[in-house]
Amino acid sequence: MRRADRLFRIVQKLRQGRLTKAADLARELEVSERTVYRDMQELMSNGLPIEGEAGVGYLLRGELDMPPLAFTREELEALVVGARLIRAWTGGELSTAAAQALDKIVAVMPDAKPQSWLFAPGQMPKLWRKRLDLIQAALNDSRVLLVTYTDADGKPSQREIWPLGLFFWGKVWTLTAWCELRQDFRNFRLDRFENVKSAGRRFQPVPGRRLDDYMAIVAAECGAPIPGLPKALS
Repeated sequence: MRRADRLFRIVQKLRQGRLTKAADLARELEVSERTVYRDMQELMSNGLPIEGEAGVGYLLRGELDMPPLAFTREELEALVVGARLIRAWTGGELSTAAAQALDKIVAVMPDAKPQSWLFAPGQMPKLWRKRLDLIQAALNDSRVLLVTYTDADGKPSQREIWPLGLFFWGKVWTLTAWCELRQDFRNFRLDRFENVKSAGRRFQPVPGRRLDDYMAIVAAECGAPIPGLPKALS
């Protein structure tokens, strides 16, 4: 890791507002405590409002204006890969935003365009994009959705659901929601929706019906927390 990158990460850690010990920074940055002490001295000598001392810990006092970020090539590569996936397999609004962001990322790449090893051939059907946009808006506004859904056996049903979280499984999106019909959590595949629209009302997240509650159930079933992993598809 370049020294400049290490100093930047130290400042970002201090900006969290907690007392930070040199030993913790050394483990995170994979350097010696002596190196951390030298870095702290350099930061303080350059006027950063850092208080503390060796063996006690360090705090950043007051506001701090940071210069524009300078990404490494590896960091830019990660952003490019993510933007390509979003552009290919999300709703229309996010796809457009990803394409615009990708143009900006490529513009600041050093010397040449990225030679990424990951591409996302194909793209999401237009109807799915519209559904994702609608679901995303409902998630942001806590709006109940009225959906017509066909299960794995080909049986359709109409339900009013509280959208809680979207999960992407590689060309397949699922929506985790609280189902008013079943009075329980359910997972719905977007490609099995026959119709999706707003029910014209909002829901108020309550204990026992939130995404965190659902993830706690999943963790209990699996015996350990597994972020982003829904239970069996509805």
